[in-house]
Amino acid sequence: MPGSKTILITGAGSGVGRGLCQHFAARGLQVIASDANPEAAEETARIGHDSGHSVRALTLDVTRQPDIEVAIGNLPDRRVDILINNAGLQHVAKLEEFPPEKWNLLIDIMLNGPAWMTRAVLPGMKARNFGRIVNIGSIHSLIGSPFKSAYVAAKHGLLGLSKVVALETAEWNITINTICPSYIRTPLVDSQIKNQAQAHKISEAEVIEKIMLKPMPKKKFIGIEEVAATTEFLCSDAARNITGQSIAIDGGWTAQ
Repeated sequence: MPGSKTILITGAGSGVGRGLCQHFAARGLQVIASDANPEAAEETARIGHDSGHSVRALTLDVTRQPDIEVAIGNLPDRRVDILINNAGLQHVAKLEEFPPEKWNLLIDIMLNGPAWMTRAVLPGMKARNFGRIVNIGSIHSLIGSPFKSAYVAAKHGLLGLSKVVALETAEWNITINTICPSYIRTPLVDSQIKNQAQAHKISEAEVIEKIMLKPMPKKKFIGIEEVAATTEFLCSDAARNITGQSIAIDGGWTAQ
């Protein structure tokens, strides 16, 4: 993967997004670390700079479609060779107790956001006849879990979005795929552990053992490096005919 390529990663201020920035920066790509939190984006960029890599911070709220168009338009040649739609959040509640504003926010960030980001970068990708789009989905793109209706709906929607865009871009050297990892030990998952303990009225240790890891035959959290390596492969020339697909990294969860 040539170092001249530019990669934009959303939700890059922490967790998986920050890990992906570090991974691709170390491979010589020009990394744009995008996050709605400017301080978090700058911290990711600083970490990259301290390691001698090219990482640029970009403050961007993926729910604001006009802002996305402006931000992409301000990039040199509108250049985004690789887009990683990673921004996300979680809220745990029964549907009848789910605050409508929270529902809308989750759908905005994790379904509408990837759609608007993809919409903005496609013209440049088509003009250069190269593009790789990777959506960071979830095991919940493939299965459901109680108390996560908005998250599951958004992550399922990503698969449909990927399939349609794959068909619409088939005549160009552009691919779009969705990686579906089960639980990764990030700050987002740590907050889920606490929320699920409250929702199920069990201890946090029981949430990890009986809810998160029990369905996984391998009984291990997924590592950010596993997601990064899979993403890197999907961005390579060797994966040019893999498009519109969902790739599970789930410790055997969906093999049952």
